[in-house]
Amino acid sequence: MLPTPCYVIDKARLLPNMEKIAWLREASGAKSLLALKCFATWSVFDFMAQYMDGTTSSSLYEVQLGREKFPGETHAYSVAYAPDEIDAVLASSDKIIFNTIGQLDRFDAVSAGHVRGLRVNPGVSTSGFDLADPARPFSRLGEHDPERIAEVADRVTGFMFHNNCENADFGRFDAMLGHIEQRFGFLIRQMKWISLGGGIHFTGEGYPLHLLADRLKRFADDNGVQVYLEPGEAAITNSATLEVTVLDTLFNGKNLAIVDSSIEAHMLDLLIYRISAKMEPNAGPHEWMVCGKSCLAGDIFGEFRFAEPLKPGDRLSIQDAAGYTMVKKNWFNGVKMPSIAVRELDGTVKIERSFGYDDFVAALS
Repeated sequence: MLPTPCYVIDKARLLPNMEKIAWLREASGAKSLLALKCFATWSVFDFMAQYMDGTTSSSLYEVQLGREKFPGETHAYSVAYAPDEIDAVLASSDKIIFNTIGQLDRFDAVSAGHVRGLRVNPGVSTSGFDLADPARPFSRLGEHDPERIAEVADRVTGFMFHNNCENADFGRFDAMLGHIEQRFGFLIRQMKWISLGGGIHFTGEGYPLHLLADRLKRFADDNGVQVYLEPGEAAITNSATLEVTVLDTLFNGKNLAIVDSSIEAHMLDLLIYRISAKMEPNAGPHEWMVCGKSCLAGDIFGEFRFAEPLKPGDRLSIQDAAGYTMVKKNWFNGVKMPSIAVRELDGTVKIERSFGYDDFVAALS
């Protein structure tokens, strides 16, 4: 039995996402790059590379990881590059995307021989959270003025638009892409490639993949560009679990169970966006609040139903634990960091990495 806490990546669950990505690539001509900001567990990169075209990044270290561990194209993007890292970014990437004209100007000479792009902010998005809305007022994420962008269009060969966020509505995607074409079309037609970013939940159940494929192909053909997508959650949704063990129980108006994990340390997005974890099974007459073991009062995974009352030693399986988890895990309270395991297609499970006290010490000084 696996020790807990432990992230378990299941290739049998990952495979359907990969197959949809591969189908979309064939049907639309769009290339797909894994967004490492969401998922960077490189022990499954060789498997994913059979279905995807490469990686895209948000920092120097992610660029280097993509180049080292994931076959295919390596795209570099950052909100801002530092002078002491630009040479390494260029050396590790096939394309570099600058967030602003100011960054393009600053690194114009050193990047002149590289394939260059610019992030464009279309002013619309699907984010329901101001925290994650790239089109929020006063956004620093990309250039928004077509006239200013036109002045530097001859210095780049592509644009990156990233304005979707967990968008499972094709109609909304279609409308926003239409807005982008209307406002920036004369610039897009001067480019060789366009990245439409991530946040399009096209691997979700019931998503009209054929409509998306047709729309992407039409966009590429009408504008004469190679389209790129940057799936993060779409690539790994529902592919992993966080396995935990109940350590203690108590009653304080509700049944409470404390597990050997923490949302603050191991599933931080639950805390940031104030959303509940997903639990399976989640059915039965007994309702329990599942809580983390850190000292944070709000360290709560959620309320779930079980067939029997929980007791110390029970194992629980928290679902959909791949995206924005392992890349955000931290040592808050010194809580033991989950191991990372992979379940192969034949059902065998191997622990790829474990973390201990030495790792905790090494993260500090």
